[in-house]
Amino acid sequence: MLIAKGNQSIGATFSVLGFSEFLGLQVPLVLLFLIIYTVTVLGNLGIIMIIRINPKLHTSTYFSLSHLSFVAFCYSATVTPKLLEKVVVEGRTISFTGCIMQFFLAGIFAVTETLFLAVTAYDRFVAVCNPLLYTAVMSPKLCASLVAGPYMWGVVSSLTLMYFLLALSFHGSNLINDFICDHSVIVSVSCSDPYISQVLCFVIVIFNVVSSLVITLTTSIFVFVTVIKMPSAGGHQKVISTCASHLTAITIFHGTVLFLYCVSNSKNSWLIIKVGSIVYTAVIPMLSPLIYRLRNKAVKDKKFMNHSIQFC
Repeated sequence: MLIAKGNQSIGATFSVLGFSEFLGLQVPLVLLFLIIYTVTVLGNLGIIMIIRINPKLHTSTYFSLSHLSFVAFCYSATVTPKLLEKVVVEGRTISFTGCIMQFFLAGIFAVTETLFLAVTAYDRFVAVCNPLLYTAVMSPKLCASLVAGPYMWGVVSSLTLMYFLLALSFHGSNLINDFICDHSVIVSVSCSDPYISQVLCFVIVIFNVVSSLVITLTTSIFVFVTVIKMPSAGGHQKVISTCASHLTAITIFHGTVLFLYCVSNSKNSWLIIKVGSIVYTAVIPMLSPLIYRLRNKAVKDKKFMNHSIQFC
């Protein structure tokens, strides 16, 4: 049954509207997205390179940060070039296979980034609350598991959603009122009932977001209590500065995700959804290296909490 429906959908095409209703803003939008993409690539790859070439930054903290930057770069590379293409090229069409593959890849990196935010929160919790046991707790085996886990779950989640998308039927030319092949816009043009796929997507998104938020907020509370008990004012400032950047990233990332899934898909909300999608797919990956800025004292001093555990 799935194969039959998939064969029927192979010839389907999707016409992506993007921001075609704002033709006068085409040049400014191209320049804006090009600047965002350039900053995203240079910023995230810069963080990865600095961490890789500097032995003093070969800690579990910066190891997870380098993977967070890698995921942000990959997510942006999956979406932003296509976004630029759809703004420049007049014939904004994409094949069924191309649309599904874009969704699949974007899904992997989006889920992975969500879980990596929780991983970095846990790492900070151990570093601040149990500094003497840090190297014992964050062992190479646990470090490898914390890095591999988000990638594996990202693939499983995206594959599951893609499977149920392939079970839907699509015929002829379909109009997508967005600039990316997101789950909501794909199912909106399906010829069959997308209820199961929509419910599954909602469950997966809520599970990932809530799990990440619970871990982050719980560890942040323990970190805050520990900081309050610290006798050194300098220690207060250092830890608060480091945790504030992470909480900022969490707030922007999860706030945007929850906003996109809470806004109704009415005709009047499409522009808001498009702007929110741009923030989620293009702006957030750019902000990642800025939030975890290289001017962070730990990077400048090439040390973090005096730990030097080697890469896993």
